[in-house]
Amino acid sequence: MTEAPPADRGDRAATARAARSLADARPVSYWLDDPGRPAVRPALAGDERCDLLVVGGGYSGLWTALIAKERDPEWDVVLIEGREAGWAASGRNGGFCAASLTHGLGNGIARWPGEIHRLEELGARNLDAIEEAVGRYGIDCDFERTGSIDIATEPYQVEELAQAYEEARRYGIGGLELLDGAAVRAEVDSPLFLGGLRDRNGTAMLHPAKLAWGLKRACLEAGVRIYENTPGLELAPARSGPRMAVRTPYGRIFAQHVALGTNVFPSLVKRVRPYTVPVYDYALTTEPLTDEQLAAIGWRGRQGLGDSANQFHYFRLTADHRILWGGYDAIYPYGGRVSAEMDHRPETYLRLAEHFFQYFPQLEGVRFSHAWGGAIDTCSRFSAFYGTAHGGRVAYAAGYTGLGVGATRFGAEVMLDLLSGRRTERTELEMVRTKPLPFPPEPVAWAGIGITKWSLARADARGGRRNLWLRAMDRLGLGFDS
Repeated sequence: MTEAPPADRGDRAATARAARSLADARPVSYWLDDPGRPAVRPALAGDERCDLLVVGGGYSGLWTALIAKERDPEWDVVLIEGREAGWAASGRNGGFCAASLTHGLGNGIARWPGEIHRLEELGARNLDAIEEAVGRYGIDCDFERTGSIDIATEPYQVEELAQAYEEARRYGIGGLELLDGAAVRAEVDSPLFLGGLRDRNGTAMLHPAKLAWGLKRACLEAGVRIYENTPGLELAPARSGPRMAVRTPYGRIFAQHVALGTNVFPSLVKRVRPYTVPVYDYALTTEPLTDEQLAAIGWRGRQGLGDSANQFHYFRLTADHRILWGGYDAIYPYGGRVSAEMDHRPETYLRLAEHFFQYFPQLEGVRFSHAWGGAIDTCSRFSAFYGTAHGGRVAYAAGYTGLGVGATRFGAEVMLDLLSGRRTERTELEMVRTKPLPFPPEPVAWAGIGITKWSLARADARGGRRNLWLRAMDRLGLGFDS
């Protein structure tokens, strides 16, 4: 047998160590694997009538139902959910609750430079309102206003973070701090960290499933009727009266207004469907770290972290001192089909584990307790879009593209504003009044997304240099990252 070269032996040894670290990982979201998970509400059986029907039991739907009752306690509100509240993206994300409504300041400046100050102000107010609601409703979701740091792991990324800092200053946006390599490693110690851009106040860390479950409880206490295991199958005007009718497996709901918070799942307004595609994201959590392991990496500030590559990692500490480590791979299924079989991808788990130990070699021997994935509702402008249908009786918000933990509350306010028919500071925004470019049909979507992913990986390997394809996408306003 031919002996493998030393470099190959080293790579194989690293892969073997990563594989061993995954041996006991449970194939379920760490957040959802909780004994405090609330009881499932019964499914709808028969017909119902209400003032407002909310379709979807994730953050979008739960915030919409709760805020509707806050605005008018007399409003009769029903919420239906196809499975259990919080079981999809709301129970599988990283728990980064960001103030940004535009998927980051850079994306907001590129798309809405004339509105960026107002968008930043509205985003900050929205995050404050989430924190206030968590306290007022007694939602125990490990809410921590820790801030976040964007990390540079390559020299070109140090330059890009400095440019982002200067661009923010030019627009008069403060609250950011540029960190050199020593300063960022004093916050969290990794041999790969070369610099960082810290936002002290714009992000909170939280337990995402507990937020969804707390919102569900608050809705029930406010008088919202919630039916789980009740998917909305069809939406149409009612045959009599100015109402909408939504068909479910065991009955119908007749409502004056309907708010759609279905996000990655096919919209009941069919013309909205081409604006989003599902992109699958994956994450791991470690076993709880010991005091010695925590001391080896620092991280006393518990900030949320993300590196600056196109194919990036995001990572944070949980309340019980695990590291959640996710990102990098972004998988688009042909045809845009949402499928449970895509929720797990062992090859991605292995890649994530290998990368984890490259970032934190001092944690050699740590094992992972959970590994899972889920679909992100991705749109071409990387931040949510909004609209109405059926003469203003139906409103929708979708396309949060992985930054919806905070922005969905703002989207709920927008949907309720649109249903009211009133002009507000939110409905006047260009961001609210315009749509992203839709995705093309297959096989063009599959080919385009595949070329884009290949180009992004190539840019990461070539010092951030974007090829002709990516530069064309940038000019079209399709500046994808992973």
